[in-house]
Amino acid sequence: MALTDVTVRQARATGKDYTLTDFDGLSLAVSAAGGKSWHFRYYWATKQKRMSLGTYPKVSLREARALRDEARALVAKGVNPKIDRKQKLRAVRFATENSFKVVYLQWLGHRKLELKEGRQSTLSQIQRIFDKDVLPALGAVSIFDICRPDLLDVLASIEQRRAFTTAEKVRTWLRQLFRFAMVKVAGLQSNPASDLDVVAVPKPPVVNNPFLRLPELPSLLNKLRSYRGRITTQLGIRLLLLTGVRTGELRLATPDQFDLERGLWIIPPEVVKQLQDGMRKRGQRPQDIPAYIVPLSVQAIEVVRYLLEQVKPAQRYLLAHRSELRMRISENTLNGAIKRMGYKDLLTGHGIRATLSTALNEFGYPKNWVDAQLSHADPNKVSATYNHALYVEPRRKMMQDWADRLDLLEQGEVRAASAHLTIRIDGVPMLDEGAGVSVDLIETGASTILLSSVLAAPIKRLSDCQRERIVMLET
Repeated sequence: MALTDVTVRQARATGKDYTLTDFDGLSLAVSAAGGKSWHFRYYWATKQKRMSLGTYPKVSLREARALRDEARALVAKGVNPKIDRKQKLRAVRFATENSFKVVYLQWLGHRKLELKEGRQSTLSQIQRIFDKDVLPALGAVSIFDICRPDLLDVLASIEQRRAFTTAEKVRTWLRQLFRFAMVKVAGLQSNPASDLDVVAVPKPPVVNNPFLRLPELPSLLNKLRSYRGRITTQLGIRLLLLTGVRTGELRLATPDQFDLERGLWIIPPEVVKQLQDGMRKRGQRPQDIPAYIVPLSVQAIEVVRYLLEQVKPAQRYLLAHRSELRMRISENTLNGAIKRMGYKDLLTGHGIRATLSTALNEFGYPKNWVDAQLSHADPNKVSATYNHALYVEPRRKMMQDWADRLDLLEQGEVRAASAHLTIRIDGVPMLDEGAGVSVDLIETGASTILLSSVLAAPIKRLSDCQRERIVMLET
């Protein structure tokens, strides 16, 4: 006899277990204590099997019959409903264990093996951007359920606020994450993050860091000399002008990197952004790559020596944080000072490198010398990663010439400071020796190159500006 809702509801405890039978294999089991549960009995491989369909009243009579009908349909198809349910539950549990957030954290842990910590490091960018833009939308979703439209929705929200560079990074990271997941997560067969760039919103033209031309430098140098902020900030900017290093390399400079006896600043490869990228791409270790060698002019040595004399026992970096000696200056310190001097949107710390590069190339210095000084890589050379360790002595003369020209510019001698070089290779006729040209011999190994600064008068090794700075540093 078929059960009714009233019969099921009024079934009472009798002190013994008993069963009320419905039809088509469904029954209600009532325990001695009065608990009620639904069961479905069926035959599989000539043996009777039983599976639970839930408890009453959580599962009503109507719902129990529906579950029974689904199970009977599976039996009719040759599928064991009990095993089918276990497989589905396992799949649900597996999907939960492999949510996007869980896989992301595994991938992030793998990336930490090669990426450095730091406020502006790639690692911190990944964490910050995923926390803001990706995890809120995808974190709880199973990695198996994420498809390309889901990723496009995330990217579209980033592009709508015109954060095109961020969107480009997210596309790259998502592609890497799903490649990782295809190896680590069993059953994941495709990468929905592939080819997302095909429909990416085009990035606007790149706006390079603003920089100054040579005639604009006298004003900057005089404003720098009269800068009323911290002396270490002023000298930090001057050191950027004298060396062309990146602001990050200056911020990470430690006293032990400087060899003033040899006039060298030796920057470990793991500090140099371009070398970090090269090491990751080639799977190299820092000890496999030579340091970034920066020859120092007399003027740069003067600045570094003063800064080293100010180093306190607890100080780790050459340019220490204002309130915490163990920390380096913030990323905004140098750029903020440049803005306060009146160069907002006209110059940045990184733009100083462009200023120096443009000037040295216009003077006529060999491009490979300039690139080595700035730790630029030549994409056409297999050994480009190591260019930063080459041409040290020629670069020393080049950077001394540049420092002397800066002294002239600080005195307003733009014409003299803008004089072009004459470069002579063995056997090639040169200017008349009586033309007042200062000539230096540089041995390159293959041939002798003669460098001459064509100036109206020889540059004094100790300029008036240098004397003023010596007085300033001594007071």
